[in-house]
Amino acid sequence: MGWDDAFEDFPVLETERFYLRKIELTDAKSIFNYFSKNEVTKFYDLETFSSEQEAIELIHSLLYRYKAKKQIRWGIQPKDRLGIIGSCGFHALELEHFKAEIGYELHPDYWNKGIMTEVIQRVVEYGFTNLELNRVEAFYEPLNHGSQKVLEKNGFKIEGILKKRFLEKGKFVDAAIAAVLREEFFNQF
Repeated sequence: MGWDDAFEDFPVLETERFYLRKIELTDAKSIFNYFSKNEVTKFYDLETFSSEQEAIELIHSLLYRYKAKKQIRWGIQPKDRLGIIGSCGFHALELEHFKAEIGYELHPDYWNKGIMTEVIQRVVEYGFTNLELNRVEAFYEPLNHGSQKVLEKNGFKIEGILKKRFLEKGKFVDAAIAAVLREEFFNQF
């Protein structure tokens, strides 16, 4: 197993309630459905979508970055129906340092149901087991308490605040950094 295998054939993962699968152009309507909500993009580095074409462009970008071995992002599909309700995956892959950054979003109708905790656990496990990562990082805005909570439930430790780390929607914002190491993750589960 390793990096090359993950980018040879898109890996399909499974949790108790979800399939984690490749995002396809047919998911544009689902993606537009949640990225068109201000509460989803409030702490995100994207403007709120105003057309399904923006979702199509995002999908093209995700597929291109996967093909270029720069990112792997899974669509979150409930086992009991078609369509995705969010996504989760790795970007900022650094082979030489055995680390990656994780990112995620979820349709607000599914918030506070333990979904991202379940999904992140499986994605991080895949990263440590199959991609042979040693460290997974996450950046989030300090006021995004939901993100902090879901990361902590998966063993991420808050390492600090980076002042004005990102330019989002025309203004500089602080970023909290959290991380989990392979040995920490497997010691808790």
